[in-house]
Amino acid sequence: MARPREFDEQTALNGAMDVFWEHGYEGASLPELLNGMGITRGSLYKAYKDKKSLFINILHRYDEVAVEKAASLLCDPDVEDGLNRIEQLFGSIISAVEHNDHRGCLLCSAAAGPAHKDKEIAKVVHILLAKIKSGFEVALQQSSQHSKLSEEELSQIADLLITQYVGLRVLSRSQASIDMLKRSISSLILLLSAKTN
Repeated sequence: MARPREFDEQTALNGAMDVFWEHGYEGASLPELLNGMGITRGSLYKAYKDKKSLFINILHRYDEVAVEKAASLLCDPDVEDGLNRIEQLFGSIISAVEHNDHRGCLLCSAAAGPAHKDKEIAKVVHILLAKIKSGFEVALQQSSQHSKLSEEELSQIADLLITQYVGLRVLSRSQASIDMLKRSISSLILLLSAKTN
């Protein structure tokens, strides 16, 4: 039988998530992680083996607190038109920056960072991005502008939305001007709102 943790795991994971979110995978040092998690080096290695295993656990935790939330918004039947849901999700990027939160998206930072050289991290990143893409497809299917498109066309537009979402989240982390972010999102929504054949 597995021995119980010597610490509160959810509290520790939330602390590590904040450190990774703020500093990125490469930038998060062991002392910062230990301080953020409130545990010892021995406890960390006993519970998570190494930094990469901890980060993968953090990505799954981020799925619970952020990715699921984004996917739920895109599938929310209380927001009648799917295009409005998409606009709300992109609007959350602006809202975060306006509240001086320049951390971007931990998942998007992982896609732009460690996923390019680590297959295990990349696998988790792609699974979570696919969850958001599925949400985009549902929103598009329930959009008056796009409901008559084929599955392939909806998938292609969802791919475009994922690339824009990741890119804008990374830019918001890079201190890009809020005016540029707003213009980019306005242009994207204008493009989506255009009449389809």
